[in-house]
Amino acid sequence: MKKVGIISSGAWGTALGKIIAELGNEVVMWDFMKDVVDDINNNNTNGRYLLGVKLPPNMRASTDIARAASDKDFIIIATPSLYMIDSVKEIAGFSGIKDGSTFIAVVTKGFISGSEGSKLLIEAIEEFLPESYTNNLVYISGPSHAEEVSRGKLTGLIAACPNGRNAIRFRELLTGSTLMVFPSLDIVGVQTCGAVKNVVAIAFGMLDALMEFSDGFGDNTESLLLAAGLNEIQLLGTALGSTHPETFTSIAGVGDLDVTCRSRHGRNRRFGHEIIKDRILARFEDLDDLIKNIASIGFLPEGAVAAKFVHEIARQRKLKLPICETVYSILNCEVNPSQAVSRMVENLGGALTQEIAEP
Repeated sequence: MKKVGIISSGAWGTALGKIIAELGNEVVMWDFMKDVVDDINNNNTNGRYLLGVKLPPNMRASTDIARAASDKDFIIIATPSLYMIDSVKEIAGFSGIKDGSTFIAVVTKGFISGSEGSKLLIEAIEEFLPESYTNNLVYISGPSHAEEVSRGKLTGLIAACPNGRNAIRFRELLTGSTLMVFPSLDIVGVQTCGAVKNVVAIAFGMLDALMEFSDGFGDNTESLLLAAGLNEIQLLGTALGSTHPETFTSIAGVGDLDVTCRSRHGRNRRFGHEIIKDRILARFEDLDDLIKNIASIGFLPEGAVAAKFVHEIARQRKLKLPICETVYSILNCEVNPSQAVSRMVENLGGALTQEIAEP
């Protein structure tokens, strides 16, 4: 039996905690919302995020982050990217983390603003943890909607770390009859896939909404968008230092992109759909205003936050990412969403041909 802490009791953290507890481990989850903590402890459910899912009795929760993070064998950080640095700062001095004996993984997808500009999550939070965690943090990603994982649907994940032994440790912690975990050394590539696919999924949701009003777009168009989106993910990942090209054709890349864009569970696809159908951006002045008030949407589309960072990185590195740039311009309230998406889709063929032709 291992002692495992989960930082944040959202849908994904809860789903992973359930899997780990069912494998015979002791799980303590942290959340700042008392109603979520009480629901887990008193009813063995998390009705706010995973309605109808029964949680095992060896899975407990607390509003005291020290209970979830101190003296643990493993910690999984599932805090949204907007609040991750605050969580990491808070746990950095706890017993087990302070001496580096606790193994830590991150499952959030996105970017963070670091001391030297926009950074992938792992690189950013290493600055706030003991030095022993440099190149030893694990990043876990893949096509994995929490709703399906919590209900035992067969799922594959990738655990990435420059230290392959740590990736294997988390594979052993998580692998069961319904969850397969594959180790990877390409922590940059896996993180890039996890972050940027959410931006593409917003575009996919907007296109999906436009298909309800236009006969000019269909399944073929969506597949064109997916292929071009994967191309942009690989272009950015390579620029950031991805070490393995096959990452982008694995479940971390094409697998996660496909399920995020096509699944009814996808929050970013839903967000894109509502941009067109419900005109939800009308209440915001620009992307910064949207991010500041993102809780008012009622769910968290991580792709909206990631779009700002992707825009900054692409500008700094002079990368052409037409899908991501279109999403940024729409979220920043610079262009008409319907018109911008239509123009973007019509120009995807040229962009794909150019990228394929370049060495």
